[in-house]
Amino acid sequence: MEKRVTFHERWLPYLLVAPQMIITLVFFFWPSGQAIYQSVLIEDAFGGNSKFVFLDNFIHLFNDDSYFASVRLTVVFSFLVATIGLAVSLLLAVMADRVIRGATAYKAFLVWPYAVAPAVAGVLWGFLFNPSVGIVAWMLQGIGIEFNYVTNGNQALTLVIIAAVWNQISYNFLFFLAGLQSIPKSLIEAAAIDGAGPGRRFWDIIFPLLSPTGFFLLVINIIYSFFGTFGVVDALTKGGPGQATNILVYKVYNDGFRGQDLGGSSAQSVILMIVVIALTFVQFRFIERRVHY
Repeated sequence: MEKRVTFHERWLPYLLVAPQMIITLVFFFWPSGQAIYQSVLIEDAFGGNSKFVFLDNFIHLFNDDSYFASVRLTVVFSFLVATIGLAVSLLLAVMADRVIRGATAYKAFLVWPYAVAPAVAGVLWGFLFNPSVGIVAWMLQGIGIEFNYVTNGNQALTLVIIAAVWNQISYNFLFFLAGLQSIPKSLIEAAAIDGAGPGRRFWDIIFPLLSPTGFFLLVINIIYSFFGTFGVVDALTKGGPGQATNILVYKVYNDGFRGQDLGGSSAQSVILMIVVIALTFVQFRFIERRVHY
């Protein structure tokens, strides 16, 4: 028999939901509306004068080669961050689910990176790979690899991807580990009795049952790669060298706060918001069909 919560006072449900609704309105809808409003204006650096230009800011963006270069970079960057992060986290979760001795310490070490802010993660990895004093850069140089992310765009992008993936691994790991531990052991034992090897048990039993967790993390990681990696890029490369790491979220900041192009920056943020909403819709509309609940 289904039990439903009932409220004797009609205003109580609205009162309970009100704090979350206020937070959503203040920190999401209000800034989004402000961005849409500013995207159809041209303003001076101090906001004293503004001129309504309708879609001119968007037309200028669609005729800007550097903007499309940033779009292509963001697509590649987000794909690599999401796929590598999920794959590594799943591998670590499977290993943690099997560890017996030292399991607590192993899990604790894997959770620690989640306490590190993205900007701090960028600084840490910048020190490790610093071409002058970085220990990892020194070790790479010892085996004949010149690693200088300050001047090499491909190396800078690789380092940003590594830092972004490392910063998100703990979050993915926690959910994957919880999903693995919720799978009934009787199903795995029955498959083992029937002669299924570890690989077959994983792909035929564990992976399908883990698909709801994987789908949730896929959505979260794509949103993270589009927005949450700003701190990593700003602390590590500031979009350089030569715009090699100038992803869309950093380009919005760079053009708006440094270039003082408030209208163009707002137009970029509106497009970025639409793209992320569209990607999330596509994931829920098509990819979720393959998820087994």
